[in-house]
Amino acid sequence: MRLLVLGFTGYLGAHVAERLRALPGALVLGGGRSPGADVDVDLARVRPEHLAKDLARAAPDAVINCAGATGGDAVALAEVNARGPAVLCAALREAAPAARLVHLGSAAEYGPGAPGTRDRESAATRPVGSYGATKLAGTVAVTGSGLDAVVLRVGNPVGPGAPPTGLPGRIAALLREAGDDPEAVLRLGDLSAHRDFVDVRDVARAAVLAATAPGPLPPVLNISGGRALPVRDLVRDLTARAGFRGRVEETAASTAGSSRSARVSWQCSDITAAEEALGWRPAHTLDDALTALWEGGKAS
Repeated sequence: MRLLVLGFTGYLGAHVAERLRALPGALVLGGGRSPGADVDVDLARVRPEHLAKDLARAAPDAVINCAGATGGDAVALAEVNARGPAVLCAALREAAPAARLVHLGSAAEYGPGAPGTRDRESAATRPVGSYGATKLAGTVAVTGSGLDAVVLRVGNPVGPGAPPTGLPGRIAALLREAGDDPEAVLRLGDLSAHRDFVDVRDVARAAVLAATAPGPLPPVLNISGGRALPVRDLVRDLTARAGFRGRVEETAASTAGSSRSARVSWQCSDITAAEEALGWRPAHTLDDALTALWEGGKAS
């Protein structure tokens, strides 16, 4: 089976590619801008006809699109998160129309949730910022493509290798920098928001199941932990693991805060459909994920 992973050097893509390589008989190809890519492609820039030629040569049985941007201005986000999936779908229709497409979306597409509830895939999508809006545009491109495609709407990934562009990775980096200094101060934004965290290794397993599942799949599947926890609890857990002796200061004006947190105080996903369609449920707890993050990214 020939499997192409776009964004294979990124946080999610690297975990997906690693898990795919463990499949018997799998030939895993990497797509992206890195020098080691089997398919040299920048989804923010490539023309559909050029990508189609590369896809025809790669002849994938399945494509897993892990390419995406979480930061930057609205133009940069739109180029990668909205234009990218649309170009990919156009190229696949021409070059490999029978290939399974697995696209990684985001729970940010839902926008604010009602406290105490879980969003099903049929819930209204009301993203509050450019990131969620551009991810939603990518989802619409994929689900309307006519391809054998599924969008995995991923919650807040955490675990080994979490980058400093996300809160868990940023907190871990700050704690390593602080060491055991009792005068250290972590100045963060409002940590009262509730988020649905999922171990990155469980996300990778879901992507593999979706890429190899027989028959058609629902257009969108939630991949998350299925429960919402206060972000403050995650920070408290990491500081305890680090033996942090300083203090944490929360302020809405902090540059370390997120404006999205103030507008989306609750986010939680219903993961029933993923269990029914893929036989998937999280295998790792948040404690597992934070342990792996803090210990430096041990795979399991």
